[in-house]
Amino acid sequence: MNALAVFLGGGLGALLRWLVGKWSIGAVGTAFPIATLSVNLAGSLAIGLAIGALDGVGHTARLFFVTGVLGGFTTYSAFSLDALTLWQRGQSGLAALYVLLTLVGGLGACAAGYQLAR
Repeated sequence: MNALAVFLGGGLGALLRWLVGKWSIGAVGTAFPIATLSVNLAGSLAIGLAIGALDGVGHTARLFFVTGVLGGFTTYSAFSLDALTLWQRGQSGLAALYVLLTLVGGLGACAAGYQLAR
């Protein structure tokens, strides 16, 4: 049941990502990566709301929405939640390191993958 919840939520999240991206590009154009920015900001807001609001909700419902829908929508929301959790635990140095490694490491990995493919 848990796997089905993640599977169905992930499909819904991916569809929502495509729709938000399509809408934001139509509204602003393609000169700036507004689609990705919109999805990442909306996903970060949504995971904050979900974690705050789904406190008493069952495990399967959380898997459907947080792991499935938001995971399919954007994994940036999970990155935001992880960094915030470290910060809230008083581990600000670890939070900063996590953010730096994720951003710089992600850019480096993308560049390396591109070069390897070429």
